[in-house]
Amino acid sequence: MQPRNMSMSGVVDLAAVKAAQEAKAKAEQTRAETARQGGGGAVSPADLVIDVDEAGFEQEVLQRSAEVPVVIDFWAEWCQPCKQLSPVLERLAVEYNGRFLLAKIDVDANQMLMQQFGVQGIPAVFAVVAGQALPLFQGAAGEAQIRQTLDQLVQVAEQRFGLTGLVVDPDAEPGTAAPPAEMPAGPYDALLNAAAQALDAGDLGGAVQAYKNVLADDPAHPEAKLGLSQAELLQRVQRLDPQQVRRDAAEKPADVQAQIAAADLDLVGGHVEDAFGRLIDAVRRTVGDDRDTVRLRLLELFEVVGAEDPRVAAARRALARALF
Repeated sequence: MQPRNMSMSGVVDLAAVKAAQEAKAKAEQTRAETARQGGGGAVSPADLVIDVDEAGFEQEVLQRSAEVPVVIDFWAEWCQPCKQLSPVLERLAVEYNGRFLLAKIDVDANQMLMQQFGVQGIPAVFAVVAGQALPLFQGAAGEAQIRQTLDQLVQVAEQRFGLTGLVVDPDAEPGTAAPPAEMPAGPYDALLNAAAQALDAGDLGGAVQAYKNVLADDPAHPEAKLGLSQAELLQRVQRLDPQQVRRDAAEKPADVQAQIAAADLDLVGGHVEDAFGRLIDAVRRTVGDDRDTVRLRLLELFEVVGAEDPRVAAARRALARALF
């Protein structure tokens, strides 16, 4: 397991967007399999805090994170700040009533996990959501800060991945929760893995073709649609001279292609609102085929960011006003 960091807000990391979409699809697949097997029942409040080691990490954290956000508390017996932080996290895990699961990892006994997460000092708190790892905070933070961070985590897990948490029954016997279902392999996993490997290797043409192969058989496949949008965007940007593009966009506000190229650079650089705003302004200034060209590129960029992102929803409303 190699954790990946994922920002909970701010700059759009295209790799993280892709990972999020993949993870969401896998999470939905796993939840469906869990329900089919009769799992997913209520858990005891005592089951909301668990001790995890390297042997159980795959099942207790990675697989469980397809049902509920898993907060990881890296601690050690000799660590005095840990003795202040851990009881707060344990109390909040019960108080949040199944919105997250707390996994406690003793770093002295699990050095490999500590290294994989890049933990530099303890206490350190991470989360795993639908198989994706992200840092939360390091050190003995105050309870107000911890609550704010947990609220953001729960919101991201629900909005981006559809994770609503566990059902908690105070009368349930501890330890009776059903184990998470094994992640079933999808029919296009080989092609999607090939596309991901091509992206990692910088073979954008190979990634584009792999995603197109999936879509040829399943035109609505969400992961392939997102991956294709991402790979095509990276292909376009790869051919650009950023300084020339910025200069052209500033000097030629009526040049549709100049504004489109600058919007692509904006998005890849994480300036989501700038990219959307630039193209919406271009829609307002254009008519006919030029307007349609800009509109279609804007819709492609919406696909890259994801329909659930609030910035996309706001831009869609602005686009509608610009068109009508």
